[in-house]
Amino acid sequence: MTQTMQSLVVREPNVLEIRDRPVPEPGHNEVLARVRSTSICGTDAHLIHGDYPGFWPPAFPFTPGHEWAGEIVALGPGAEAFGWTIGDRVAGTSHNACGACQKCVEGQYNLCENYGKPGLHAQYGHNVQGCDATYVVHDVKCIFRLPDSVSFDQGAVVDPASIALHVARRGNIKAGDTVAITGAGAIGLLAGDAALICGAARVVLVGRGYRLEKAAAMGFETVDTNAGDPVAAVRELTGGLGADVVLECAGVPETLTWAMAMLRRGGRCAMVGIPTADVALRLQALVLDELELVGSRASAGEMRRVMPFVANGRMRVGELITHRFPLTDYEKALATFDDRASGAIKIIVNP
Repeated sequence: MTQTMQSLVVREPNVLEIRDRPVPEPGHNEVLARVRSTSICGTDAHLIHGDYPGFWPPAFPFTPGHEWAGEIVALGPGAEAFGWTIGDRVAGTSHNACGACQKCVEGQYNLCENYGKPGLHAQYGHNVQGCDATYVVHDVKCIFRLPDSVSFDQGAVVDPASIALHVARRGNIKAGDTVAITGAGAIGLLAGDAALICGAARVVLVGRGYRLEKAAAMGFETVDTNAGDPVAAVRELTGGLGADVVLECAGVPETLTWAMAMLRRGGRCAMVGIPTADVALRLQALVLDELELVGSRASAGEMRRVMPFVANGRMRVGELITHRFPLTDYEKALATFDDRASGAIKIIVNP
């Protein structure tokens, strides 16, 4: 192992470079991993473009990236006690929560009440340095054993798969439910598989373009937003009743208004997309039809739960990988991600 590594550095919004930096050393209950694959997330793109100023990241320069897989090359003090050994194949997730606040104790570490407080909480690739580098240090709370049958490229998509499973669980899907999903990007497509895993009888993907074509190829029912009113189309598919559950995975104001209007009476919408603008909702139906709207942030234990489904093919992460780039071509990879005409769904970067 060398003393230096390559690392993506965002000097300021939209200004990227690859730098040689010292390989970090793992601290107490941490491991050092050789990163083999990372995956570009929509949050990465927003962060690089400066859409969350002063929050993600707190300051530039910054190394993004939080979806990754690789193998352990060094153990910090205490890590061995948790069963980790050098050479273990792992996939990582971003929330390194305090573990002691009420939310963490109750298992909702994604809602850690000490979020962002130095020494108590870190979110890799968001408010502390991320994994778009040759090596990365992670706390043992944030790594999960990767089955031998799952490739590193697939492993880099386990984190978004866990997010998809979390939003499906937040939707409280019951056996036999009809589930509509607004947004046919990577999270929306993975949420389709998650909905089936949770017991949905029908899954309807609402979107457009090549991503909707992919949804159809994966066997989901589809509604094309370019073909007319998607709310009317979903209601027609459900005999006028609407969907039992809607998973909102696009994060734009229009899709949330669609999602709420698609619900059957007593229905529930779980929202994982993060709008960058305010949304105006009509609240009469929320009261009179006893609708529910809940948020869904990242995941809370689903990394372990989703791993067997990735391994047995029920969570089809590999089918969503459309492009691969070396770390040195990250700028080209990001441009491909941002270009809706590129056909990109999940882009893998190999350091």
